[in-house]
Amino acid sequence: MSEPISIDIWSDIACPWCYIGKRNLEAGLAATQDDGEDAPQVTITYHSFELSPDTPVDFHGDEIDFLAGHKGMPREQVVEMLDRVTGVAKDAGLGYRFDLLQHTNTVKAHELLHFAKSQGRQHEMTERLMSAYFVEGKHVGRIEDLVELATEVGLDADEARAALESERHLADVRRDQAQAQAYGIQGVPFFVIDGQYGISGAQPPQAFENVLRDLWSQRGAETAEAKTAETATGE
Repeated sequence: MSEPISIDIWSDIACPWCYIGKRNLEAGLAATQDDGEDAPQVTITYHSFELSPDTPVDFHGDEIDFLAGHKGMPREQVVEMLDRVTGVAKDAGLGYRFDLLQHTNTVKAHELLHFAKSQGRQHEMTERLMSAYFVEGKHVGRIEDLVELATEVGLDADEARAALESERHLADVRRDQAQAQAYGIQGVPFFVIDGQYGISGAQPPQAFENVLRDLWSQRGAETAEAKTAETATGE
């Protein structure tokens, strides 16, 4: 059996394309499962990336206000952009609600993701946070709100609160950000496949499907060659 393909994903809870990229990757993986015993095996790890680390925890205004004022974009352009993203998200099966979205600083959400990782719940926590932020309009920047979301994926409330209040995982967040800088990552989502292939942006499902099938096929060939060499050496 070949070793699973590693997929390391740099993303931010507040990145609309990251949630879309997540869904597209999942769709691509699901398509490969039709290959039966030849279906690629993968391990997925999420890493922290803050798009707007200077954002306050409680931003007063909606997403249009944030992008128009904080980023200096014309309001008409912001509305057009959000409409386009909402359409792309819908194609990926996501119902974005920018009218409900509560813009906030995401560093605590990233700390929670690392805590969830230590408890074997990172994937569930990532999905819960992104859905809460983009679909349900929940606040994902305050500790109490994050603790409530943590319990919904099976994490202990007191342990999650302690981890966030103590900033136990802040160093893990910073290490992820340092690694992103070392890789030259300037935008997310960014996928690093097997530590050597980089895929930038929310690529369509077919792109992930093709890359994973190609890598798995190559890995299978390499494994077969290695077994043949071992047999020849043994003889």
